[in-house]
Parts: sequence; C-alpha cells; structure tokens
Amino acid sequence: MRKQTFGVGLIGFGTAGRFFHAPLIQATPGLELLAVVSSAPERVHAVLPDVEVLPKAAALLSRPDIDLVVIASPNETHFALGKAALAGGKHVVIDKPFTVSLSEARLLKAEADKAERLVSVFHNRRWDSDFRTLQALVKEEGVGRPVSLELRFDRFRPQVAERWREQHKPGSGIWYDLGSHLLDQARTLFGMPRAILLDLMAARDGAEVDDDFHALLDYDGLRVTLRASSLVAEPTPQLALHGTRGSFVKYGRDPQENWLREGRMPTRDWGIDPRPGQLTLVDESGEGGMVRREHGGLPGDYLAYYTGIVEALDGGGLPPVSVEEAIEVMTLLEAGLDSYRQSRWIRFKENGATLPHLHRHG
Repeated sequence: MRKQTFGVGLIGFGTAGRFFHAPLIQATPGLELLAVVSSAPERVHAVLPDVEVLPKAAALLSRPDIDLVVIASPNETHFALGKAALAGGKHVVIDKPFTVSLSEARLLKAEADKAERLVSVFHNRRWDSDFRTLQALVKEEGVGRPVSLELRFDRFRPQVAERWREQHKPGSGIWYDLGSHLLDQARTLFGMPRAILLDLMAARDGAEVDDDFHALLDYDGLRVTLRASSLVAEPTPQLALHGTRGSFVKYGRDPQENWLREGRMPTRDWGIDPRPGQLTLVDESGEGGMVRREHGGLPGDYLAYYTGIVEALDGGGLPPVSVEEAIEVMTLLEAGLDSYRQSRWIRFKENGATLPHLHRHG
C-alpha cells in the first residue's frame, strides 16, 4: 500500500516536459505536480492552469514540499541541475540522455550515492508497444535464436528547425536524441555489445549537426543495426528481427506519443497499437515452407515508468531505469562518437569500458 503522495517539480516545458512528463506525472497515483520552471508562464498555464510557474530552478529546489525534481530542460543543463537538486535533498528524474558526457554521468551517480537519493533517466521507449512485443519474442525465442536485429527511428523533417537540438550545442544532434533510445533498447535486450561502429551525417540543407546515423553493435552470434534519419519519407520497418526459425517485422510507431500530443490521458485501453507486426516462421507441421501471420503483441505503457518511480520512492527499491543502466547508454553514446571520429570499431571490455588501445574489429 502506498504510504504517501510525492510532490513533483518539473524543470522545462518544451516538447519533453509538456507532452511526456507533465501528463504522465498527473496520471500517476502517488505523484502531484506542484510547480513548473519555465520562462513562458502563459504557455504552461494554458495547459496546467492550477500549477504554479516559477522563473528559476533555484526557487523550485528550495521548496520543502518538492520531493522529486524532473529535469526536461536542454541536455547541456542536465548535470548542473541534477547536481543542484541532489544537493537540495531531492530525488531526480532526468529526460534522456542522462548527461552530455560519460564523466558527467559518473559524477552525478556519485552525487546521488552521497546524498542517498534516487536518480533515474526517462528511457520511455522501453515501454513502446513494438519494443515490449519484441522483448517478449526474444525472451521466448519466438523466431528461434536471434541472429540479426534492425531498430529504426525515421522521420521526414526536411526543414532544419530553430531549436537547440539542431544547433551546435553539447548533446545536440540525432545521435544523442534518438540514438539514446535505440541504444537503450538494444542494451535492454542483449546487454552491452562487444563492439560498436558508427557513421554520422548532416544530410539536410543547412544542417549544423548530425541528422542521420547508422550504427552497428556486435554481439556473440548476433548483429544489431540502429538507424535514424530526418529524411525518410517512405515508411520503413520500425524493427526487423531475424532468427533461426523465422522473422518478425513491424511497421508503424507506437501510438502513445501522438496521443499525448493530442492531449489524451492514459486510460484502460491505453497503448494498444492498431498496426500488428508480421511473424513469419518455419512451418513445423511437416508440410514444409513458411507460415505467415499477424502478431499484435503487447500494449505500450509509458505510465509504467512513473508508476515504477513511485514504487521505488515508497519502498526504497530500484527505479524502472537504474543509474547504472543510464551510464551504460552514455558509454555507448561516447564510444559511438569515438568510432565515428576514428573511422573504426570500438571494442569493449567485459565491464563495459572501452579498451585503451583501439584495433579494427573483424
């Protein structure tokens, strides 16, 4: 049984704060959104008329009624704001990516350990419908032993927007934005890879930072491909898993983001994807050939993240995304950049650290 309701303060009311964090916090029993830090109070009050808006983070961090601080501000501010929140005795949720560097991520973990406070990162795409379905198929060996997996996050946004994610700033670009999602999904499925190879490109006219990436992750007997681009107009599979007994291919992205942007709140039927995937398996009836059928899979459930945060705060257990898992994603992000700069595979030790001397993989 839940012991209390935790007061929440949200820093930032851009896309992440407005469309993901605020509605999910409001829909989670045990959490109460008390204040938002934003330079545009009219924008906040248009959506949250009863929530106090503060101009600076310091005013939020000094409030004794705030137990949990959610940081949904630009990536380069994550470390400083997270450190200040921990110093103020607050628990912290940070929108992905954790920080803009692995060294900052490790320092923030040390601060959390010292303060004895929870820190978690919002890797919400673990709770996409297609990924939850994929996770179940891998666990039950639904296509046999996996040998190849491609995860994609394509969009068609030919115009470069006036926003920090597309400017020369720490943690900007599509690798940090969407790469962190796909890396977390791959790591959740299979753990840390043996090596990573990354290629980046600024493909659009006027692009200042990367807007296209192609990454390869090497596992024992398995190759994982991660792709994202801002210039894909024709739908591509969101995921394609191939194994020794068949394949699972899924088109169409989980509907939860669009529903949140439309102002819908989680309900009993939340997260059900109307577009099933295609499962193609060896016919084991003795007739030979292949059997093809639709596979609807599991519903998406972003609310599970904040429900898990309440359970961790209430019972002192692990959060739904641990700080150690977030650091592994940061390790992969940085190793990917090293791979791109040096045009070579980057290998990992068994503990996830990169090897001190880099050799070509193969």
